[in-house]
Amino acid sequence: MKRLGFIHDMMDVKVLILYVAARSNYPMTVQEIYELCYQDECLSYFDVCTAVPEMVTSGHLKQLEEDRYEITEKGRQDGEITADSIAYTVKKRAENAVARFNRQVRRSSFVKTRIIPRDNGESSVIMSLDDEMGNLMTLELMAPDQRQAVRLSRLFEKKAELIYNLTMSELLDGEDELDG
Repeated sequence: MKRLGFIHDMMDVKVLILYVAARSNYPMTVQEIYELCYQDECLSYFDVCTAVPEMVTSGHLKQLEEDRYEITEKGRQDGEITADSIAYTVKKRAENAVARFNRQVRRSSFVKTRIIPRDNGESSVIMSLDDEMGNLMTLELMAPDQRQAVRLSRLFEKKAELIYNLTMSELLDGEDELDG
């Protein structure tokens, strides 16, 4: 029975990994590479786990600290040559997945949280929002326990821009009343 989909052998896996890695603005873990490449039901996690070390050995990928990988110049050049062999639909889905990944990683570099335990069992949650120019806002809140501190941290990571915009609008809306 003929296999459907783009992935038929290890070479197809490697071509797709090069395509994704060339479009990623950030180093990726093997799991992230798999998730970005999984645009075809014929790809398995084990294929990616086999291909990545082979691609490091061949000089197409470079392994960084914390088991992250990025494309090399050799990989970029070979990826340009082989990109035409990728099915159009797989290529488009991979591009969209990489664009989402790039946005998420970029955003996470601007939103930071830190939990500092206190002696009395409470925790201090320090949350900050930055942009390309620097810090926009730093907020410190006390949480009665570790569970709530973690919850505050996670929610801030999801809603940092909304909290910033609400704070700015609340403070600036009242400005007209003070001037008058």
